[in-house]
Amino acid sequence: MTGISVQDVVDALGPMRATRACDPVCLTVGGFVVEVRCTSNALLAELLRYFQHVISAPARPDMTVHVLGDAELPFAVDYQDWAREPGKSGRKDAIFDLENGRLVQKVRTGVQFLQAPDWAIAFGPTEDHPNQVINFVNTQILNHFQRGGWVACHAAAVRTTTKGLAISGLSGGGKSTTMLRLMEVAGTQYVTNDRLLVRNAGDRVDALGVPKLPRINPGTIITNERLSGLIDEEREEELRNMEPDELWHVEEKYDLFIDDIYGPGRISHEAQLTDFWVLNWSRHSTAPTEVTEVGLNERPDLLSAIVKSPGPFYQAPTGSFWTDRSELDPQTYLDALKGVQVWEVTGQIDFDALFNAGCALLGPTP
Repeated sequence: MTGISVQDVVDALGPMRATRACDPVCLTVGGFVVEVRCTSNALLAELLRYFQHVISAPARPDMTVHVLGDAELPFAVDYQDWAREPGKSGRKDAIFDLENGRLVQKVRTGVQFLQAPDWAIAFGPTEDHPNQVINFVNTQILNHFQRGGWVACHAAAVRTTTKGLAISGLSGGGKSTTMLRLMEVAGTQYVTNDRLLVRNAGDRVDALGVPKLPRINPGTIITNERLSGLIDEEREEELRNMEPDELWHVEEKYDLFIDDIYGPGRISHEAQLTDFWVLNWSRHSTAPTEVTEVGLNERPDLLSAIVKSPGPFYQAPTGSFWTDRSELDPQTYLDALKGVQVWEVTGQIDFDALFNAGCALLGPTP
């Protein structure tokens, strides 16, 4: 079928009919209100648990996300694969462009989404894949603020009352492990694990994390005593007996609920960004870990660790959608981060050494 419109999809799925009797849940981040209407009580319970720290009183929403479960379109859609980022392999997303809208399919799971100015709909086996619904809700937050001039960074972040520290990684990674170690510093709060929105406000740089909890790998867990218990004992023992290189390549992810591990009041998605670490260290290096002040204008190569494509769901204020051939403008990041002190982390991967540097940076001012 050709010539499919947004209205054709809406008419076929009937989101308002399907979710009319559903209890709406409102989430508020940075003043932006997302209402979620879900046809599955089991999935709704998972969403309530996941987003508990940003659930707000019912209010007029800026965007409503309809989650329709196993609904199907009565016509075929000729999806086209979305090219993966450099270094990534396998099929992940596929898209079909409509007039002023886009259908996106998750290739591995079959979950589908309609993204349009007035509609955000998830359908298919959503109950089996709650994390993809969570990501879709967070996408609405990312889209809204990017349309308002914020830039999205591929970064984790923590904050104190006087400091905001973002962490991105080049080769070697380790930003989640670093961020969680820094949560041990007195007075720190979790801002985000993987997506950080940033804008320059003249006299300061504002940062905003989306309510996406850390999805961490086994290496992060078994090297942090506080996280013991997230994996069953038998599996944890298997992981501890692996060689470091083997453990590094284990493809497992675990959700970490910040309130459960660190206690209440340890999340603040809004921050003033003062510092930015770029992890350019290596597990093959024997040199001491060093944290050195750098300028992004003189070291534009470090931007590759920071920038993040808006992805297939992003529709600009002009109505045009991002494509897998669209290019990011480095200058927008240089402008957004002007006034933030950037640091390059080099040498061997030594989380203890970096934790000590974090204590010095984030600790009490003399």
